[in-house]
Amino acid sequence: MTGTLYGVGVGPGDPDLITLKAYNLLQSVPVIAYPAPAVGDSLARQIAAPHIPNGRREIMIRVSMAPKDALDRSAYDRAAVEIGDILRAGQDVAVICEGDPFFYGSFMYLFNRLEEEFPIQIIPGISSLMACPAAALTPLASRNEVLSILPAPLAEEDLRLRLSQGDAVAIIKLGRHAEKICTILRDMGLMAGAKYVAHATMPNQIVGNLADIDPADIPYFAMILVRRNEVAG
Repeated sequence: MTGTLYGVGVGPGDPDLITLKAYNLLQSVPVIAYPAPAVGDSLARQIAAPHIPNGRREIMIRVSMAPKDALDRSAYDRAAVEIGDILRAGQDVAVICEGDPFFYGSFMYLFNRLEEEFPIQIIPGISSLMACPAAALTPLASRNEVLSILPAPLAEEDLRLRLSQGDAVAIIKLGRHAEKICTILRDMGLMAGAKYVAHATMPNQIVGNLADIDPADIPYFAMILVRRNEVAG
């Protein structure tokens, strides 16, 4: 019998938003793994910290966030080998990630490497897609509106096309692409109603109208919400 690999979403930032199921698993699983930047702390580990008991074996998966290393998956290759050995020894492993494991989550890279050999369970988490509208007090979508989720690194022509077709749009992965996004929204007459949320549910959360935000100050962990129509009663 091998151990089970768990992909565990720990929510958008507020430790209180972790699910009860995720909390219970963290109390019992012997090994916890999580992604981290090449230098610095892991955001997922910071979110889950109040719920991780002492004495757990921890595996930090250091991943470069530099644009030049965007296609480098060697860190996940190495982590899959280490985690695979633990699973073969019969121990369970929980891989925690901010938000939800399968909503642009890094867990899927380990999933792809280990799914054929080991049992895997996913514990979904509250994603930024739920947290940001709640923070902004802005409905995400209603009735028959079509919701689109656009990663900011998309090519400008793709962004313009999808924005022209969307009823409600959430734009993610901003950071160095924020200026491009703001220019497009201004050109398309969508800036006035656009809402901005950064670091949703965290102590440094920022909520406001996008028109009042300097694009140079927009971090990667931010979201822009655009709706063409207000909710009718």
